[in-house]
Amino acid sequence: MLVDAYGRKLDYLRVSITDRCNLRCVYCMPPEGVEWKEHKDILTYEEIIRIVKVMAKLGVRNIKVTGGEPLLRKGMPLFIKQLKNITGIEKVTLTTNGILLGAYLDEDDKSGCVLPDAINISLDALDNNIYKRLTRCEAEQVINARPETILKNIDRLLEKKIFVKINCVPVRSYNEKEIIKIAALAKEKKIIVRFIELMPLGAASSLKPVSGPQAAAMIEKAYGTLNRFYGVKKTANESERAKFPGSGPAIYYSIEGFKGKIGFINAVSHGFCETCNRMRLTSDGLLKPCLSNDLKLNLRKLIRSGNGDDELVKYIKEIVEKKPGFHSLSKVYGTEKQHHTGLSVIGG
Repeated sequence: MLVDAYGRKLDYLRVSITDRCNLRCVYCMPPEGVEWKEHKDILTYEEIIRIVKVMAKLGVRNIKVTGGEPLLRKGMPLFIKQLKNITGIEKVTLTTNGILLGAYLDEDDKSGCVLPDAINISLDALDNNIYKRLTRCEAEQVINARPETILKNIDRLLEKKIFVKINCVPVRSYNEKEIIKIAALAKEKKIIVRFIELMPLGAASSLKPVSGPQAAAMIEKAYGTLNRFYGVKKTANESERAKFPGSGPAIYYSIEGFKGKIGFINAVSHGFCETCNRMRLTSDGLLKPCLSNDLKLNLRKLIRSGNGDDELVKYIKEIVEKKPGFHSLSKVYGTEKQHHTGLSVIGG
């Protein structure tokens, strides 16, 4: 079991399999884009599987596959199958912008891929013009880069009984007017729509956020009272936790007449570091116990230098013990500082 110096049990690993993306979202990348890593500097699938097996023996139970855009990397369906076959791993989920989901689901229709247990889809606008401005994407340049296509793919996922969460990052002067429309997706569909506070990392530092409480007030004004349903800070008898498909920091609400739920991840305005259960593995093999801290372990270097699993365990336990108590993204913990590294480098 991985337990840090603050007694937090770390059982969740976010795994970035590529730094490449077919979008250039304003809160993730600078306008000029970023220089992609060379192929040799990216972990192979075999190396990732080895790391996850070690992590599983240390108590990690939940894997989130991210990028960049993970569906850009070839061989991803087989990789998902291999992850799900690892002893000790209970849940494998995927975060994607949804653009390439159609081809992925077509492949499943033909050959029966092993799909993730749940899929998170980043969707920050339903209006096509707002979507293009926020993602810096012209539809004619990226095939299927349209909200309506992504919504059709969501319906296909629901037909396959795959649990769906939509992630929306509200950014003032970009998509705050879309909050009400995106929340409404949970009215007719049995999905979760989550609003994630803008984190001041890299390019996002110059943008203005819409806080979780502000988004919640807009939703309540439009649709009625948000009734607390589930949240990591409160709740949870074990039977409720077992039924609810979430292992992260969001707090979820129901609204009368809605089939789905509304969630908020308020890392900046409120914070949830006291209950943090996660680590990140970047596409080039850096294990990061905290998103906002420079602390990292180069697992790629350790593996390619011939270290065995026992050595990996030793180094992983050492860095976990150094995991900071609180993030430095805002004044909420009194540890605020400026962050020049963006999400495109850290991994989604």
